[in-house]
Amino acid sequence: MTKKLFFLLPILLTAFSISAQTRTDKLLKNLHDNESKYIFVIAHRGDWRNAPENSLQSIEKAIAMKVDMIELDIQPTKDGSFICMHDETLDRTSTGKGPIKDYTTEELKKFVLRSGNGIKTRQPIPTLKEALNVCKGHILVNIDKGGTYIKEIMPIIQECGMEKQVIIKGYYPVEKVKKEYGSNESMLYMPIVNLWDKEAVATIQTFIKNFTPIAYELCFKDDANPNLKIIDEIAKSGSRIWMNTLWDSLCGGHDDENALLESKDKHWGWMLKHKATMIQTDRPQELIHYLEEKGLRDLEQSSL
Repeated sequence: MTKKLFFLLPILLTAFSISAQTRTDKLLKNLHDNESKYIFVIAHRGDWRNAPENSLQSIEKAIAMKVDMIELDIQPTKDGSFICMHDETLDRTSTGKGPIKDYTTEELKKFVLRSGNGIKTRQPIPTLKEALNVCKGHILVNIDKGGTYIKEIMPIIQECGMEKQVIIKGYYPVEKVKKEYGSNESMLYMPIVNLWDKEAVATIQTFIKNFTPIAYELCFKDDANPNLKIIDEIAKSGSRIWMNTLWDSLCGGHDDENALLESKDKHWGWMLKHKATMIQTDRPQELIHYLEEKGLRDLEQSSL
């Protein structure tokens, strides 16, 4: 009996360890596993079709949808805090008026968000801290404009215990990234590269030699752009390829709407053929279903 228990103990401990893992733990394992075939789906501004963009409700709906990461926009307030909002002014997405920077957080909390068609809701304007606390343990986060405010937002990220769950992206050259952000182990950083720029390939090659980002966000107006050949070098370097299917000018016409109107294989499939393993979309539910049919959504397959 004792021998049987001794034999079963490691198995039971392993099973307990696996069951104790959160979905975020599994996402991070796959994120850092170069051999993983898992394709990450990133919801642009949360699930904005079913809730106000950048709202806590849009985050919760994305989590329920099994989205892997949400993209959040941030804006600074008059009192040095940060709220989640895309525009620099309140007018389009809330009941407020004028520049966000002219209001304190307390004043901003008196307004509510508007839906995508401009209807007043009961959803409050969230602070970055509030949004991160909703995400913790459930979903990864990409902060747009985060590179501009890294020194200001890092204390908020650290207070929420979210350093490993947040990807900061920006246009900084590698020298500034290394100086301000430290090693890539202390923070997940992603350069944004517009492949139509003359220096695009040189910028990527400089990063490859000096710094290993978690991914490269590649933007391209034409899918015949010769700079797309750099994808093979990026993949070999250990970084992921991030592509956007939000609108045609970011992805050479392989956007969400064309995928749904014409052919998912023609457009989303094109992304997969070009080694994209992180796709930011305005159609997260449809993209998830498409990838599930391709067998590319198994979180348990990471070897780490």
